[in-house]
Amino acid sequence: MRAIWKGSVSFGLVSVPVKLYAATESHDVSFRQVHAKDGGRIKYQRVCAIDGEEVAYADIAKGYETEDGEMVILSDDDLAELPSASSREIAVEKFVPSKQIDPMLFEKSYYLEPETTGAKPYALLRQALIDADRMAVVTVALRQRTSIAVLRVRDDVIVLQTMMWPDEVRKPDFSVDVGEVKDAEVKMAHMLVDTLAGDFDSSEFEDDYAGAVEALVTAKIEGGEVKKTATSTKSSGEVVDLLAALQKSVAAAKTARGESDDEDEKPAKKTLAKKAPAKKTAAKKTAGKKTAKKAPARKKAS
Repeated sequence: MRAIWKGSVSFGLVSVPVKLYAATESHDVSFRQVHAKDGGRIKYQRVCAIDGEEVAYADIAKGYETEDGEMVILSDDDLAELPSASSREIAVEKFVPSKQIDPMLFEKSYYLEPETTGAKPYALLRQALIDADRMAVVTVALRQRTSIAVLRVRDDVIVLQTMMWPDEVRKPDFSVDVGEVKDAEVKMAHMLVDTLAGDFDSSEFEDDYAGAVEALVTAKIEGGEVKKTATSTKSSGEVVDLLAALQKSVAAAKTARGESDDEDEKPAKKTLAKKAPAKKTAAKKTAGKKTAKKAPARKKAS
């Protein structure tokens, strides 16, 4: 794998230099639009909807469409004035119980690998997350945008999962009214759940559609059903004293909470200094949104 980002995880006064790797990849089957007669690819032109003329890349700008259909053109200078996010720090805001995070908020997953100088504090953070059964809520700047995310442990590796902002999760605009449910129906439903009960094993599921497409393409190649088309050209720093940094972080957290340092000798849960939660950028989002990813096809029961 190739690192796509370098920075550091910061919790309290402890800094863990890390590398970021994409943890997932899409295996969706994609097709190209071609001429059925000879297999030539279909080209698209950038044509203005008003004058019908083709537009060069140099003349293309970003536009924000308002609710009433008006188009506001944004120049490069306008975009430069927007709040930018270029920090290389993954800042831990708080540690929360794992069950409090709604899985619907999860967006994309990344693996965190420690740099050589960050191996020990990395292991410390990993063990703390495991023992506390909590996730670390963090703020991180990726792709010029500040995002909220969580850190959790998977197979001894810390995973960063970016999350959607709360207002990006739509609420259903319908109500579910099925009337009265009979006791006998509920009992039968419980029997069905018990019959199909089991542990999740991802190896039991496969993308049968992708496999069928590959088999179909292979059969056509072997049968000589291939269109020969001409080839086209396409235009950190090292932590000096980890224990001291942790002690100072705990002391700072207690001061922020108004607690006394006299209780240092007593066993107590360590609380990190609470940072102000990151606010979402005031700038409006563009009208275009990513389409939801397709759910993986379930393996057919035999």
